[in-house]
Amino acid sequence: MKRSPLDITNKAYEKQNRKMRSDHKSETGKTLNTRATSGTSPKRVAFACRFAGMAGSMKDASGGPSKLNMALKKWGFESQSSAKSFCNKNKKK
Repeated sequence: MKRSPLDITNKAYEKQNRKMRSDHKSETGKTLNTRATSGTSPKRVAFACRFAGMAGSMKDASGGPSKLNMALKKWGFESQSSAKSFCNKNKKK
């Protein structure tokens, strides 16, 4: 079975995410919760609102998905505009 470059990128992204979580735990002693990839939890709404306004491209210099793009996909959003729409619909006023 042939691997696509996206599989390798996702693998590297997850490795970096695990390291970030490990660093956070060693610095603060607290464990980060898992991603909220569906539903309208306050955590997912906050993520959508934060990332919808981030500057950056959805593609990196080599034409593959950027870290911003991968983070949005991992949280269940197709694009910044879908995250913005979700944020506007679900944030508390």
